[in-house]
Parts: sequence; structure tokens; C-alpha cells
Amino acid sequence: MELPVSVREALGDNAGGVALWDMRQAESDQLLRMVLLSDDQGNVQAICRHDDLLDINSLNRQLGRDLRVMKRREQLRVRERAGLAELPALPSLTGWPTIVDHRVDSLEAIAIVLGSQDLAMVMPSEDFRAMTAQAERADFAVAPESIRINLDYPEKDLDQLHSAIKKFTGLRIHQRLEDTLELPPLPETAQRIIRLRVNPNAEMGDLVDIVESDPSLAAQIVSWASSSFYAAAGQVRSVHDAVSRVLGFDLVMNLSMGLALGRALAKPKDHPEGYVDYWQQAIWQAQAASILSAMMPRGERPVSGLAYLAGLLHNFGYLVLAQVFPPHFKLVCRSLEVNANMDPAVTEQYFLGITREQIAAELMQNWGMPDEVVLAIRYQKNPDYEGEHAVYARLLWLGRQLLAERGVALGGGEEVPRTMYESLGLDQAAVEEQFDRLVGNKASVMAMAGMMAP
Repeated sequence: MELPVSVREALGDNAGGVALWDMRQAESDQLLRMVLLSDDQGNVQAICRHDDLLDINSLNRQLGRDLRVMKRREQLRVRERAGLAELPALPSLTGWPTIVDHRVDSLEAIAIVLGSQDLAMVMPSEDFRAMTAQAERADFAVAPESIRINLDYPEKDLDQLHSAIKKFTGLRIHQRLEDTLELPPLPETAQRIIRLRVNPNAEMGDLVDIVESDPSLAAQIVSWASSSFYAAAGQVRSVHDAVSRVLGFDLVMNLSMGLALGRALAKPKDHPEGYVDYWQQAIWQAQAASILSAMMPRGERPVSGLAYLAGLLHNFGYLVLAQVFPPHFKLVCRSLEVNANMDPAVTEQYFLGITREQIAAELMQNWGMPDEVVLAIRYQKNPDYEGEHAVYARLLWLGRQLLAERGVALGGGEEVPRTMYESLGLDQAAVEEQFDRLVGNKASVMAMAGMMAP
């Protein structure tokens, strides 16, 4: 295959020394990425190893700038001018000022990904150094293996949370989590639903009474039941109608819980460029968990409603982080933008010393939420977790990977081993077909998410 004209021109005299490989053949630490940044002083492009975390805060300190990732529409214009679907790490494609991380120069060879073609241009490192001789060098990237995320020891989460809060806010450390975080108590609606859940004599009328006591919640439930996603026969006129005829007791209970908790904390005004909105993420993961649990063998299925609720609340820690660490949440957002290929937990651990999953699980446990939901949220990033209620955590992990693979921007995805499907008793081909349908119905999912905001 021939190199695109713009790439060959950017390589110049070095084009003859380039070998084209299947990207999977290249060493992972040889792969490079280029991130387009901008501020009111102009544009900059930063080059680092593909899997390293680009520390945008450190880079800005060194340059005396306020750089952040370039707006997506501007990046699109740059790619269109170059005639490329994705921009490889070749500075001369734009001619902008360039800064290269020192770790790149220590490599014997480098590999530059050629966009969506799954090909990599491999060349000797000295050739790349010659091509970037005019670029500035600095230390602004961090190897991911140096960032240790606590995936297996929840008993250490509270200590890490206290340590992070003490480091960033100087607050006095209290024994009770809700005092430390200065968060609102569990909403009254959620408290009543939890009591209803454990009541063996609970009836549909009890749930209808709870929902109707909150006019905003009632309106959302009726709107949800009336949506084209459920294609209800006839008009949905009341909460009772929504529960009895369209959504069912279990779904309304868990949907109401998710809505009540989601409204307990204000949605942050800042957010990472290009990431899926909080409620959109909630609906995608809730639907994903519901689909996967329904496809499991009958005797092994988890409680469908709890799987749905875990999906709905999987990203609750995002809201908590924004409230607990407001000045530093901005740093996290900027870092997520420039490290879109990386799991958000890596960025959060690096900047805050704790992840959204840890902090949300601690709070959920403190609020008395079901153990299945607490553990699903805590271990959703650990596919190897085998403890109590592991099936719920695995459903969230698998759903995330399947959605990310289909272009739903939930952070960096991972390859799913066949053993994951086998452990859940799932038929991989059937699951992939269902997820193709789910993502193909994106407009309906977006409409449902739009109904979630009060």
C-alpha cells in the first residue's frame, strides 16, 4: 500500500526509510500519538508515547500557557485540510509549534499510527529526531504502570478518600463519610424506595404513591413510558398507567431511584470535550446491563432490576468528584480530553489519588444501597473480580467495552476475552448482534436520556 500524498510530503526525505506494518505488530511502547492543543496564544501539538498519560497541567506549567485540547470541529478542519481521517504524529502536517516528550527520544524505533487503516509507519528513532529537530523537548507524560489504581481492596478506599481530601482541601478529617464530603443526605424519595424494596408485602400502589409525591419525578416517569422506545398502545395518562401497563413495577422502582440520586447532586458545569453526557452514559449502561442480564441462562441471571440500577448509577462518582474536588475537577476534565484513549480511572488516580468508582461505592454503602449495586460500581473496572455479586460488576465491564467498541464515548476500551462471555454463559455472536441493534437505535436512547434531566 502507498502512503497518502500528504503523509509522504510530511515525511520528506525520510519516506524511503519507513516500513508499513500491521499496527498489532508494533511494540506498544513504540507507538506515538499527537494531541492538538490551543489557547488564546495559538496552537501547539504535543507528541508522546501512545499509552502514556499526557499531564496537561505539567505541560501548561512548563510552557506558561493555558492549553487544552482543540475543539473537535477545529480538529476536523485540520484533518480535512490534510486529506486524512485521523492525524498521525507528523508535526509538519500542520507546521505548528511542537513539543515532544523526552521518553520518545529514548526509543530505538518509533511507530506512527495511520488512522483508521490499522497500519503503523515504523522508522528508526534517529530519523524521527531529525524530523522533529526544531521541536521543543520536555517531560510531560507519565507511564501508566507508575499509576497504581486500587482495584481489589475496598477497605482502603476510605483512607484514600480521606488522604485525597486532606491533600487538596485541608479539611479536618471526620469519621463519618457524609460529614467529610459535606454531601446532602440520601434523598427522601430514594429512602422510601429502599424501604419499599425490602418490604415483602410491597404493592404497586405503594410505589405509585411514592412517585406521585414528587411531581417532577412523576412527570419524568410518565414521559418515559410515553416515549417511542416503549411504543405503548394508547396514551399514558398517569403514573399508575405507566407502572401497570408499560414499564412494570421493577423498572419504575429502579428508574425512580436513579433519578432521585442523580438529582441529589448538581450536574457539573465543566465537562470533558467529546465525552458523553452524564445521563446519556447512565442510559447506555443501564440498557446494556439489562440486555446482558436477560441473555444469561435462566438459572444464572442476576436480578434484572438491580443490574439495570447498577448501570444507571455506574457513573454517579463523576457527580461526587465534581462536588468534592471542584477546583481540581477542572484538571481532571482537561486531562480526560487529552487522554481520551485511556480509562478515566488512570487520570483520576494520578490527579486526585482516588477514582470515581471508589468514592461512589463508599457513598452508596453509607447510604444503605443494595450490596449488588455497591459492589458493581466499585468493581466495574476490574474484569477479574470474583468476589460477592461479581456478576453485576462483570456486566458493567462488558457493557462498557461493547459500547466503546461501537463508538459510544465512555473512555478507553479494552479487548474482551472469550472467557468473559463464557463466565456469564453468553453467546458472543448473539450479544454483539443485540448491541449493534442498541447502538443503531441511538436516537431513541438520546431521547430517553433527555427526559432524565429535571
